[in-house]
Order: sequence, then structure tokens, then C-alpha cells
Amino acid sequence: MVITKRGLVLGATAVAVAAVTVTGAGLHLSQGQAFFQGNPKELIDEVWQLIDRTYVDPTFNQTDWRAVRQEYLGRSYSTPKEGYDAIREMLKKLDDPYTRFMDPEQFRDMQIDTSGELTGVGIQLSQDEETKELIVVSPIEDTPAFRAGIMARDVITKIDGKSTQGMDSNDAVSLIRGEVGTQVKLTIRRGTQEIDYTLDRARIEIHPVKYSVQDSSGSKIGYIRLTQFSANAPDEMRSAIKDLESKGVVGYTLDLRSNPGGLLYSGIDIARMWINEGGIVSTVDRQGVSEKESANGTALTTKPLVVLVDGGSASASEILSGALQDDKRGTLVGSQTFGKGLVQSVRGLGDGSGLAVTVAKYLTPSGRDINRSGIRPDVVIDLTDDQRKDLFGANNRLGTADDIQYAKALEVLNQEIAEARSGSQANTRP
Repeated sequence: MVITKRGLVLGATAVAVAAVTVTGAGLHLSQGQAFFQGNPKELIDEVWQLIDRTYVDPTFNQTDWRAVRQEYLGRSYSTPKEGYDAIREMLKKLDDPYTRFMDPEQFRDMQIDTSGELTGVGIQLSQDEETKELIVVSPIEDTPAFRAGIMARDVITKIDGKSTQGMDSNDAVSLIRGEVGTQVKLTIRRGTQEIDYTLDRARIEIHPVKYSVQDSSGSKIGYIRLTQFSANAPDEMRSAIKDLESKGVVGYTLDLRSNPGGLLYSGIDIARMWINEGGIVSTVDRQGVSEKESANGTALTTKPLVVLVDGGSASASEILSGALQDDKRGTLVGSQTFGKGLVQSVRGLGDGSGLAVTVAKYLTPSGRDINRSGIRPDVVIDLTDDQRKDLFGANNRLGTADDIQYAKALEVLNQEIAEARSGSQANTRP
């Protein structure tokens, strides 16, 4: 039940919707799974063993991990739920919101989510490592949460009137999900203000790439919006770039704002479409072993590129933008990114449940560890909450004349296009 490297997850996770690839568990209860359901200690030990072998921190958050095993296997459990509760209690000792247990229903939801057709309100969640509050990483575009005006970094304080204080993120996800057509009320804290949002749950079909040709100062510009690094994102990105190249664009704006991440190798595949040579990312496990990923000469374009980022740009978005910045392939415009530099592996367990384990941290090509600190854009254009609400809300002004970050990106891009043309003309003179 080992997941392949291409299934490593970078999302800012504890997600209400997710895009992951998992192996080692199906959707039906087998005879072996029935055995694990009837033997909670077997499942607890399976989780303990996975953490013991793969968890990124060899000190297990300064915890005597062998003593933990003895403690939890020394208890008596009469139901699977008691075993699940014990596992979650055990994992809390790691103080890592990204290492989390999913019961069979939650894990099945995650597997179903990979099909690209989701049911929910379209929010991706994270749990703050210090305060344990539930944080909105980003709303997914064209979903009930997005249209209602929920924003990145909003804090969910209540779900249908129930306080989220001390609530496990998996429990929060279960409360937010529900049947299509039903409603859920989320109470959001934004700054010092609390706002209630009543959202209709809906079926959500996700296409992570949207693109268009836009005119700027008489030049054709390719605008590409990437909303998450799902399994189908590389194919959609490849098609978008090829189509825009065929239409004669002279430069690109790549919009990663409020993109919470996704699959590690989706990020690497997409980076190789823009970067012809140079590093992309290195992942470092608990033994200090570093695996480096680099460009392989397969870039689809070398034309000038400006990348839009903000506080909702997390994990795989930071890998891509960090590589483009370090390799001097693209100019970053916007505001400081989210700051998640950890990698999870998602594994199926014996009874149909699942476990996400933080197995590595990642560094940008120059060796930057951006966990918690994020990436500072080359050109900083911060937005107020009101500006963000107007930009990302129901009117969706992204990539328009009302989008001041995009306007600045076009200004930078036009300057780079002019410089590229000037250099090209100089090189052709006798």
C-alpha cells in the first residue's frame, strides 16, 4: 500500500474538496478490510508503523514514539470508531495539521474527488499550525463559496452554528459537505468582523485551466488562469499554451492567485512547460536525502512571462512560482504567498480508511525553505480586503481592467516584451 511519487500531495490540505491520487485502497470493503474493522489495534499499529517509517521529523515532535505505540496498543477498543478516535488522538502528538487520518467515508470522498466532479461548496481548508483555527486557503472559482465572496485566509468560526474551536479539520469537512441542493451556514471571521454565509451545496465540475488572448498596447497577450494542480492540470495547461502559441501571442501572464496547490508532479510537469533548463524543486526527507527535479528541455515557449501570486497561492503554486523566480524565467507580481513547504503522501489503510503523512519538505532551486514565510513577489501590489472581495467575488473581475494586480503585470510584461524585441533586433544587425 505504497503510493507512487506522482501521488504526493502539496495542497494546503484538510480540504473540503481535494485533488489527489491514491493507491492501496478501493471503494469496496474486502475480506481483509473487514479484518481490520474488527481489530482496531491492527489498524492503530498500521498507522503507527507508517508514521515511524516515513514521517519527516525523526524526533516525532520531541515525542517518544515507541512509548506512544505501547500506550495505544495497551488500551481496549470495542468499536472501529474508538480505534479511529485513538488514531486521531495519537496523531495530535505530532502537532502537524497536515498529517491526518481519514475514516473510510472521508477517504472515499477524497478518492471520488479525483474524478473532477465534486459535491460541496468549493472551499479548500487548512488548520493553522499555532492557533488550530480553520483557515480558508482559497475558494474554488465558479463555486457557491466563490460567488458568495468567501476569501483566502478567512477563518471559519462556526458551521451551522456549531463552534469550530478545537474541531478536527476532517470533522469540519464532513459538516460542510452534504447533498446537492441542501444548505450550510458558515460563520467567517475576517479581521475583527464576523460574517454569516448561507451556501447552497452543489455539484462542482473542475477544469483547472482557463485562458484567453488579450490585447495590450497592440500586442497579443496570452492570459492563463490555473486554479489548482489536479491530475488533469498538465494536459489542460499544455493544450492552452499550444493554442495560444498558434494564435501568435508575444507574451504570457500566468495567474496563480488563490491556487492552493495539489499534486507535486503536476507542479513539476507544468514547470517544465515554461522552463527549458534549470532547477525546479528539491524535496528533502528526514534522512536529509534530497531528490532534485529539473527542467528537461521540453519547454513549450520561451516568450516573456509574468506570474500573478497572492496569499492564497500555496504549495505547488509556490513550487512553480519559486522555480520561475529563481531561474529568472518569470517575474512575480502580487502579494506574499501562503508559505507551505511540506509534502504529504496519502495512503490507503487496511479497512478502507486513509492516512496523509508529511514525508518531506521542499526547497526552491536556490535552496529557499518557504514554509510559513512564503515567497515575496518581484513587484509587490497588495490589495485591501474590499479590493479582494470585489476582485474575487461574484462579479469576478480577474484579468480585467479593474484588476490592479493584473494591470501591473501587463505593464511589467509589455516592458519585458519591448526589451526582448530590442535585443532581437540588435542581434540581427550586420
